[in-house]
Amino acid sequence: MDSQQRAAEIGEFLASRRARITPDQVGLPVYDAAKRRVAGLRRQEVATLAGLSVDYYTQIERGKVRGVSESVLDAISRALQLDEAERSHLFDLHRAVTTGPQRSRPRRTKTIRPMVQRLCDAMTVPAFVRNARHDFVCGNQLAYAFYSPLYPDPLHPDPSQPVNFVRFCFLDPRAHEFYPEWDQMADSAVNLLRTDAGRDPYNRGISDLVGELSTRSEEFRTRWAKHNVRLHYTGTKRFHHPVVGDIEVSYETMPLPADPGLVLTIYSPEPGSPSDDAMTLLATWTVTNLGSARGDRALDKHPE
Repeated sequence: MDSQQRAAEIGEFLASRRARITPDQVGLPVYDAAKRRVAGLRRQEVATLAGLSVDYYTQIERGKVRGVSESVLDAISRALQLDEAERSHLFDLHRAVTTGPQRSRPRRTKTIRPMVQRLCDAMTVPAFVRNARHDFVCGNQLAYAFYSPLYPDPLHPDPSQPVNFVRFCFLDPRAHEFYPEWDQMADSAVNLLRTDAGRDPYNRGISDLVGELSTRSEEFRTRWAKHNVRLHYTGTKRFHHPVVGDIEVSYETMPLPADPGLVLTIYSPEPGSPSDDAMTLLATWTVTNLGSARGDRALDKHPE
């Protein structure tokens, strides 16, 4: 995706944000609602709230953002009531347009450092690392067992063949069983992928994945068109694992500063809960079924 396409994406993102906000939400009077052609805010109303001329804001929404200052972006963010993830995404898109591919592109990690693999192996709960396009790139044995449904042969997941969380969610029928709250998981997957795409706008791997899923999945295409983004640090998730059944885990995600684009995730069930018992059972299954497949799971290279 080139700078011109990124500029168009800024316009689409801003238009999608103002479309969701009604005048009464921002304290603007509506004298004749029947005559309004849009449900959300008009460009003129956003410009007024941001302290900008309507012509200037219109040019920004059309993607002409070179020379636009951070203070102007902040004003627009406040006018559109952007949350932290949305504001960061707007700044990421602006940076991609104004600095070009070389300066805006983060340094991508080509190798998995042995220390990262050792960190995962030291955990007694599922711990794994994904990259910016949401490939599972390394993890401990329990993480491979947890995500064994993503592999062609769930009984023998092959660590040398990275799987992709988003592709599984939208293209594999088993995802609807594995994720009891599939709609919520699908929304989250798309929103996170768009967030990462904004951070690394010239990542060919992400662009290829988005193109593939847009072509093959209407569910993905519809969600991608909404331009929603989110940050993903902590929370709970529910799964239905084919070996141990229903399991709920709390999660923590931690970007690895020394390895741009890589994110460490740890799952932990509530101690003493049925999910804790299920995780113990899965650990036993892991020793039996994956012990011989340990190998060298720290991939020398992984897709970008």
